[in-house]
Amino acid sequence: MKSFASDNYSGVHPEVFEALQRANAQHEISYGADTFTEKANQLFEEQVGRVTVLYTFNGTGANVTCLKCCALPFQAVVCSEYAHILADECGAPTQQIGCSLLPIKTPDGKLTPEMIKPLLNRIGNVHNTQPKVIYISQTTELGTVYSLAELKALCDFAHANNMYVHLDGARISNAVAALGVSLKAATVDCGVDIMSFGGTKNGIMFGEAVLIFNEDLKASAPYFHKQTTQLFSKNRFIAAQFTALLSNNLGYRLAAHANKMAALLASKVSVLSGVQITQRVDANALFVIIPEKTIQPLRDLYPFYEWDAETHEQRWMCSFDTTEEDIEQFVNALKSLL
Repeated sequence: MKSFASDNYSGVHPEVFEALQRANAQHEISYGADTFTEKANQLFEEQVGRVTVLYTFNGTGANVTCLKCCALPFQAVVCSEYAHILADECGAPTQQIGCSLLPIKTPDGKLTPEMIKPLLNRIGNVHNTQPKVIYISQTTELGTVYSLAELKALCDFAHANNMYVHLDGARISNAVAALGVSLKAATVDCGVDIMSFGGTKNGIMFGEAVLIFNEDLKASAPYFHKQTTQLFSKNRFIAAQFTALLSNNLGYRLAAHANKMAALLASKVSVLSGVQITQRVDANALFVIIPEKTIQPLRDLYPFYEWDAETHEQRWMCSFDTTEEDIEQFVNALKSLL
């Protein structure tokens, strides 16, 4: 059964499976000194320029590794109230690093310099945790995408106030595809200091990559990586998947398809009476309000998650393997329930 619950539900792209099989065909040096990791690192450098790359098992590990590089225990991470590190990581950043999280209410998941400015009053006050990192998701947890201008403004603001920007790129390929620009233009050129590059939601089996651009953050990063229990002995099996994702524009093509399917779904449900789309459909996510009576029967046919129980707002996600037929069947089921 196809679902609209999460792009994490989708399987593994055949080209990624082939890359895993190639990595399994021979013995290789452990802990990232292998030829597959070397190739993946090379492909990342071709896309973004000079970068230190570390590989992790999952997104939480990637975020904790990134934030360890940026923050001390008495410092704080500014984030949206919807941020993955706040809402979905079981307190891992606080437990692993000791730093605090300073959440900000956002109508569309995006932070702005104006929202963050009031927190600067904490700087220098020994009684307050000190804002040091601005954490953003691209795409955001509400499916919206920062424009290049919005992202650059945040980075400029951060650097002017001695802060770093960590970009959670669990769905960065969807954002890059939506913006129609290169990965470098959407990250390094805007001033991002450190980021995670997601693959699990875009056709790989497991693993994420940490990309470090700021030279000041690179020296200690390998030790934080190890200390966070994210250094994989057989690292080639993570890296090999990224060689597939970064070759022949595969990751971009998969993300662009998921975005296209979400746009198609939005166009079909937006004309239905009783359906309200609550956020911009920038990438591969739809946030919608539908009549309460339709929610569970539709979910029984096609799994999806409820975002806000009070308003009956639901989240529908499209994946790299969502088809037009899947969309048509889902919309027909919704029509019959309405």
